This record gives sequence, C-alpha cells and structure tokens, in this order.
Amino acid sequence: MSGSQRSRSAPTVWGGLPPGSTVLVDTAPWIYLLQDHPDFAPRFAGLFEAAEAGTLRLALTPITLAEVLSGPHKAGQTALAARYEQALTQFEWVNLSPAIANLAAQLRARYGLKLPDALQLAAALDIGAAALVTHDRDFSKVEGLPVLYGA
Repeated sequence: MSGSQRSRSAPTVWGGLPPGSTVLVDTAPWIYLLQDHPDFAPRFAGLFEAAEAGTLRLALTPITLAEVLSGPHKAGQTALAARYEQALTQFEWVNLSPAIANLAAQLRARYGLKLPDALQLAAALDIGAAALVTHDRDFSKVEGLPVLYGA
C-alpha cells in the first residue's frame, strides 16, 4: 500500500483532523454555536460534536471569552453572559503568557493581523494545536498551521 493510500484510510474527524487532536477555536465559531446561528452554526456543528464525543479537544483563550461575553453584556443580559461563560469553562484554556505575546508580535508583523488574531494564532502555536478553527479570513495568509473555516 502506498503512503497516499494509507493516509486516505487513516481515521479522521471534523476537518480531516486525526482523532485526539487539540484545536484552538477562535471566537466566531463559539458565538455561532451559542447563538445557534441558522447559517453558520451548521458549518461548525461537526467540530463541537467531535469534542462532545471525545475525538477532538477544543481550546480557547481569554480573548475568546471576552469577545463572546461582549454581546450579552452590551445588551444588558448578564444572566446570558454567565451561561455562556459556564458553557465555555468545560474546554481547555490557554492563558496568555509573555512568550505568547512575543510570538503574537512577530506574527502580527509578519501577517498584518489584528492584535487579537495574532494572539489567537500565537496561542494555537504555543500549545501545538493541530489547527486553528475560525471564520475570519484574516488568517488566509498564515503558514505553518492549518486554518479551518468550517464545513
């Protein structure tokens, strides 16, 4: 059997990722899930189903939490913000460190990313994530880490 035949038969889960992979999930997919967005939530449903089944591990940063909670707080819906925060606590947290900040500065300079996006990418690289999952096309020029945009 050739190498390409073996790789095609290797088990994969959402996004073609190997089972057991950890992925860093950017803000938009979380918002789509939490708000059950009719157009975009289905694009990421398999990601969250794979996590629920234990075949993928999802990670997020405090940046994501802040961005997710901004909408409910802006609308004065503190109870909703608390529910969202509780829902996100079951996933792996990547705390921002000086090393991540330094890498983010380099990535921002290299790719022209906004600071929050550069921090997300740096966090994904820091934890050795198999991919970064996002809906943000600003990551389209990134090399060295798969960026998955949903099905």
